[in-house]
Amino acid sequence: MKEESNHHTIQMLIQAAMEARKKAYAPYSHYLVGAALLTADGQVVTGCNIENAAYTPTNCAERTAFFKAVSEGVREFRAIAVAGSPEGDTLTQYAWPCGVCRQVMAEFGNPDEFRVIVAGPAGAYRVATLREMLPESFGPKNLG
Repeated sequence: MKEESNHHTIQMLIQAAMEARKKAYAPYSHYLVGAALLTADGQVVTGCNIENAAYTPTNCAERTAFFKAVSEGVREFRAIAVAGSPEGDTLTQYAWPCGVCRQVMAEFGNPDEFRVIVAGPAGAYRVATLREMLPESFGPKNLG
C-alpha cells in the first residue's frame, strides 16, 4: 500500500470488514467476524465466519475471503482487515487471525509486504506484517 493512501485504504478495508461481519453465521459462539481482503489489483473480497454445530467444519472470516478470491482465480494479495468481537454493533476487542488463517495467508502473501489490519474498539486499529505474525513459517519454499 502506498504511504499517502494508507490511511484511506485501511479505513475502507475496516469498513468493508465491518459490513461483512454483519453476515456472520455464529449461532454457537456468538462471536462475529468479518474480513476484507485487498487483492493486488485493488479489488476487495469479503468473508465472514461460518460456524457449524460440529465445530471442526467451522470456517474463519479470513479463510472465507481467501477461498472466495482463490476460487475466482485471484492469487496475489496486498492486505486483509479483520473485525471481530462478541455480538453487537461495536467492537470491544481486537480479533487477531488464528494460526490456521495465518498459514493460509502465508501461502499467498509476501511475508514482508502483506499487511494484516485488525480493527479494535472506538475506531482504533493495529497493523502487522505477515512475517511479524508468523515468523519462521512453513511455506511453498520448503517443498521446492
